[in-house]
Amino acid sequence: MENSTIQKRDLPNIKNIIIVASGKGGVGKSTVAAGLALSLALEGYATGLLDADIYGPSAPSLFGLESVYPDVEQIDGKSYVTPFINFGVKVMSIGFFIDPKEAVIWRGPRASSGLSQLLGDTNWGELDYLIIDTPPGTGDVHITLLQSFLPTGVIIVTTPQEMALSDVKKAINMYRDNQIGIPVLGVVENMSWFSPVSHPDEKYYIFGKGGGERLSKEYKIPLIAQIPVNEEMCASCDKGRMNDLFLDSAIKDAFVKMTDSLVNSCNKS
Repeated sequence: MENSTIQKRDLPNIKNIIIVASGKGGVGKSTVAAGLALSLALEGYATGLLDADIYGPSAPSLFGLESVYPDVEQIDGKSYVTPFINFGVKVMSIGFFIDPKEAVIWRGPRASSGLSQLLGDTNWGELDYLIIDTPPGTGDVHITLLQSFLPTGVIIVTTPQEMALSDVKKAINMYRDNQIGIPVLGVVENMSWFSPVSHPDEKYYIFGKGGGERLSKEYKIPLIAQIPVNEEMCASCDKGRMNDLFLDSAIKDAFVKMTDSLVNSCNKS
């Protein structure tokens, strides 16, 4: 990162901007971000989700919005893209503008430009929360987000195993950098254990155990949720039925806990 101070600005009409990050791929970050947005909407908050993963957008699949194209409207002589609304969440993604079978072959500057357009040229309206799902790593997309606006805070997603923690720590250190100074509001441990649908009281720690708690203690960041998985979770996401996740009481309780912690942190800021 360059030594010059990063300039930040607010997005109008949006009370809280929450980045969901991990630094590590494969931890289920997009599902966590989408579930958080859905949970906030179910609690009555006006919520948007920006899928900022330029190279691997997931929101169209998660919200059952594949092969659709947003409308464009004119506001005060300027063109704005209208986000889709599903399950009460306003959703915008680069995936709405590209063929899902084609790879996005963009260098950093073009990816940054595309993301800036998604941010600035979407008619979000009035929002209590805008959740931003970021790609793995700490590269151009993250820097563009930090240069474009002033987020309220970031939530860090990890999985229990040690292999995930080293990359996650890099993400925490980036957001805590003196030039950035974005509050890390909490750690979310995804895939904490496996519980079969037919035996919900059983827990199998097939991905390891305790990684989120160790990360929380090392960095003195609250562990705000441990999200279990079951054999139906993947099918719900693949079929665009995010709301079906909350039919499992343990998964719903984890997201409610995360949502309540986030709302309390934002109310204190």
